[in-house]
Amino acid sequence: MRCCQSRFSDTSLEWYDFAAYSVASALVFGQLFFPSHDPLSGTLLAFSTYAVGYVSRPLGGFVFGRLGDVLGRKQVLVITLLVTGISTFLIGLLPTHGQVGALGAVLLVILRFAQGVGIGGEWGGAVLLSSEFGSEKHRGFWASAAQIGPPAGNLMANGVLAVLAATLTQEQFMSWGWRVAFLLSAVLVLFGMWIRVKLEETPVFKELQAKGEQAGAPVREVFTREPRALVSAILSRVGPDVLYALFTVFVLTYATQQLGMPKSWAVTGVMLGSTLQLVLMPLSGALSDRFGRRRIYAVGAIGAGVWPFVFFPMVQGGSATLLVIGVIVGLVWHALMYGPQAAFVSEQFSPALRSTGSSLAYTLAGVIGGALAPLLFTALFAHFGTWIAPAAYLVATCAVTLIGLALGRRDAQ
Repeated sequence: MRCCQSRFSDTSLEWYDFAAYSVASALVFGQLFFPSHDPLSGTLLAFSTYAVGYVSRPLGGFVFGRLGDVLGRKQVLVITLLVTGISTFLIGLLPTHGQVGALGAVLLVILRFAQGVGIGGEWGGAVLLSSEFGSEKHRGFWASAAQIGPPAGNLMANGVLAVLAATLTQEQFMSWGWRVAFLLSAVLVLFGMWIRVKLEETPVFKELQAKGEQAGAPVREVFTREPRALVSAILSRVGPDVLYALFTVFVLTYATQQLGMPKSWAVTGVMLGSTLQLVLMPLSGALSDRFGRRRIYAVGAIGAGVWPFVFFPMVQGGSATLLVIGVIVGLVWHALMYGPQAAFVSEQFSPALRSTGSSLAYTLAGVIGGALAPLLFTALFAHFGTWIAPAAYLVATCAVTLIGLALGRRDAQ
């Protein structure tokens, strides 16, 4: 119990760093680092740096996932926290385009890359540190502790930026206010380090150590010995990543630039939906223990594929209430997939390859799904001029997730 509470706390801190960038890319980075006469073009460029954080994740997955199987789950978590936290803090100090020209954008891309490396190495260790302490009968519930990190981090990031936007003038917020959210990372890193140094290694890895059964070349062995498990885990993750990008990133741009709504309305929906996810993710993880991972996961994927065809028409009238409700429901479908996801992915791999396999699946799926999603949503809408194109894209990715679930191990719940 104590371990899982710790995993929730420090994973949330690391995801705060990543989420702060996601929100800022939709609201301010287009103007500050990629100025353009066309707001949509500036947003596309800002989302390009958002994607860099996903493209760099496989490097973290390869390096730190391997170390998790060789040295232990705990060891890599301290390093990943430092990498992510320091990168985020430095973003808060960056000069903008108006101060140093294109150099500001180059530095932003470099730091976003470093953020992605840290997050890419963090997830596998976080999931295993939760799931390998819990009993097999309740693995879905315990593994979901690490999954709470993204909505909790997203909630904190949106909350901080919302308070800053509400208490400062537009000029103050664009000038220096946004930086506060990133500079706070220094405090969060110190707190996270205090938590992580107290954690113990998992019983599963201790047993592997005692028997001398750690993998010698875990990356190669995952690709040669367990390729189906890797493909299943990768495909299962694509839909949730794309759905999350739609309802936490693209919706901010769509609501403000297309519907002419105040950005606070969309942010409110994201915050309320993220709050609800703090309860729904452990609940869906527990439901997967009772009814099976694939079944709960599939319900979320099907709901996610249908919901955009309800959401976009209902918000066309500019109703703040309908926008908030639509975002919340979208994140409910995400929670049904994301809650069982940690257990489903980790169960695909043998214990000796679990850190490497889970990390590779997580990071490679992030490139296919989360990295491209905001760019594709924006580009599809700009090209076709209708919400139907982004909705169809989400349907396709949810279908990919269902294929991944069908390929999963039959003896996994």
